[in-house]
Amino acid sequence: MIIRSKAPFRLGLAGGGTDVSPYSDMYGGAILNITVNLYARTSIVPRNDSKIIIHSVDQQKSFEFDAAEKLTLNGEVDLQIGVYNRIARDFTRKALGFEMTTSMDVPTGSGLGTSSTLVVSILGAFVEWLELPLGEYDIAHLAYDIERVDLKMAGGKQDQYAATFGGVNFMEFLPNDKVIVNPLRTKKSFLNEINFDLSLYYTNTNRESAKIIEKQIENVKSAGENNKPVEAMHQLKIQAFQMKEAFLRSDVSAIGKLLHESWLNKKEMANGITNAEIDRIYNSAISAGAAGGKISGAGGGGFMMFLLKKTTGTMSSVN
Repeated sequence: MIIRSKAPFRLGLAGGGTDVSPYSDMYGGAILNITVNLYARTSIVPRNDSKIIIHSVDQQKSFEFDAAEKLTLNGEVDLQIGVYNRIARDFTRKALGFEMTTSMDVPTGSGLGTSSTLVVSILGAFVEWLELPLGEYDIAHLAYDIERVDLKMAGGKQDQYAATFGGVNFMEFLPNDKVIVNPLRTKKSFLNEINFDLSLYYTNTNRESAKIIEKQIENVKSAGENNKPVEAMHQLKIQAFQMKEAFLRSDVSAIGKLLHESWLNKKEMANGITNAEIDRIYNSAISAGAAGGKISGAGGGGFMMFLLKKTTGTMSSVN
């Protein structure tokens, strides 16, 4: 028996960063994101020999453990171990024997929510294998809890919910850990237009999002007279609501403008979100015919996204 699961990566079009505590706890956050046809994949093959074998295709490494109710983190496949430990603790309450293989269609640290999406994919395989009574909200919240609480990885909430629900979603992040996912009913012709006009550009660099997010968290906590980062987040939240309206109206031109405005505000949240090379790429894309764009994820590297101008219909290459 082979159990397979996959979860899609996401593009955060507006509101990114407002899902991170303590901002979301203090003010409430809002994000509009879409998932793309790039995935994190997991397969599990049950074993009867009291062994746990984990293959990470992306790292080109394999690890073997004696089956136990709790495995020790090894700094290599902590996400896979973290999910297993939580499943054994909360559900099976006994050791499991299995062989797990994980892979991703994009590099780690590329800004598409890689770690969270991989966690959701792994959880999905365990849910299917063990027939666990977990719905979409349950899986997303558990994935968040594993990353942020068990593994103490800094970050927000949107990635886990995007990977679990998929599609086009407007998400609200409220105090007391409340999350509301609103799937948007959008015309297929409009989504086809977005698919045609939206381009991804890989900067050929990755980054540790946790370091940027930690700076963002500190900026919120220490905001006094100089509250520019918090004001930027307020604007990002407003732009998330505006982006939702643009999607519901099928207004492609408004999306490019909002992406540009979001990028200007995003850069104010914390140091490290942009750098000279990212600014050069962004300015080159605008000069080449993009209506707007932004870095995907926390910033500092990974993928950038750009929306083509409707007046040109094409964008020349970015050098």
